[in-house]
Amino acid sequence: MKSTTSEDYISTVEWLKTVVQDCELILCEVSALEYLELFNGYMNESKIQVYAKEKGQFSNIEYNVVDSFDEIDYFVSEGVLCTTLNQTINDMLANYDNIDELAFLESLSNYYFSNNNSFDNLVINPKNIGLFNQLKEKAITYYTQD
Repeated sequence: MKSTTSEDYISTVEWLKTVVQDCELILCEVSALEYLELFNGYMNESKIQVYAKEKGQFSNIEYNVVDSFDEIDYFVSEGVLCTTLNQTINDMLANYDNIDELAFLESLSNYYFSNNNSFDNLVINPKNIGLFNQLKEKAITYYTQD
């Protein structure tokens, strides 16, 4: 069974809120970037990425099952659990070969330009810093590339 999709909503945030509000699910990866409004998402999107303590019923939700939420840095807003920006960036860097690179780079670019042309406030884990440094220029030039 599929959950509702984004085509029924004006904003991605409202769609995500409707699907995961008051649930034991933490938005992560691209879904977190969308909720944080660093990435607008895709037309008629149906895929949602979450951390969960157990796999759920919806086939369009990617359940990243964990034993507990203790090691995950997240916040709660209007009943929605979402990884923090730093947690999201570090998770995606750690799993870079399997992520949506377009969403990631667009989000980094949006972050950079909305923070006075700076990445200074991001806290990147030491194991991810090398890859992050390689990707910074791609993010900075994201909107100017051919």
